[in-house]
Amino acid sequence: MRLNPGTGLGTVVLLVTAIVVQSSPGGEAAWRMQFTQLIRDAVAPAGALRIGVYPGSPTSLVRDAASGDEKGLSVDLGRELARRLEIPAELLEFRQIADVLAALRQGRVDFTVTNASPARAQTVDFSDPILGVELGYLVPARSPIAAFSDIDRPGIRVGVTEGGSSHAALSRELRQASVVPAPSVTAAVTLLSDGGVDAYATNKAVLFEMSDQLPGARVLDGRWGIETFAIAIPKGRGPALAAIRSFANAVKSEGLVKRAAERAGLRGAVEASP
Repeated sequence: MRLNPGTGLGTVVLLVTAIVVQSSPGGEAAWRMQFTQLIRDAVAPAGALRIGVYPGSPTSLVRDAASGDEKGLSVDLGRELARRLEIPAELLEFRQIADVLAALRQGRVDFTVTNASPARAQTVDFSDPILGVELGYLVPARSPIAAFSDIDRPGIRVGVTEGGSSHAALSRELRQASVVPAPSVTAAVTLLSDGGVDAYATNKAVLFEMSDQLPGARVLDGRWGIETFAIAIPKGRGPALAAIRSFANAVKSEGLVKRAAERAGLRGAVEASP
């Protein structure tokens, strides 16, 4: 067996285990059963795949107003992984992405889809990127703000999701406008509609969902960055990371990521960068 220099430990564990189990009594059928169980135990040690989601974002969870149907990248891809592993899928709903990531770090969540920022990669493990989403601004109806150049000015209040990537980035980058954290997407809609902020900043998938609830609100043209989304799992789960990376590449190449994004009504998507 020849491995590339960059082969990860999780991949080595999978390959070695496959060879050992395949050579054991029972032949290929026994190998497949034991190998699949190894993956199940690594990816979902509680027996069910615990999918961490938060409402209001097509990258995570949105509900159809009429049917209550649950959609989103985390929802659809998590359920697809559970189906392929032949284990139950359990949705664990949190208020915001920061809460999902905290549960992931604590091992209370097994799977989510989120922005794969360098800071987050210090505390959770990621697959390769599966989708990119533009970052922008949403302004309410009749706002005098017409372009990005109108944002960073004295007296302008920019809302962000507390603990999210935009919170950290804009706290550094905005020199004159003030940053106002909101505890959730639901609170952000209220904040914008009640005049608590002059603009709201996050990825456009969320901004367009918010705009649907705010008649006359506008997502400004252009972007101030791109969030690169990937599957996140807890650190230290050995062969689980290799399995998740293989799954992510498969669902992307098979078109499942694109279909999940379309089903959730995700707007503002671009090709994911490596």
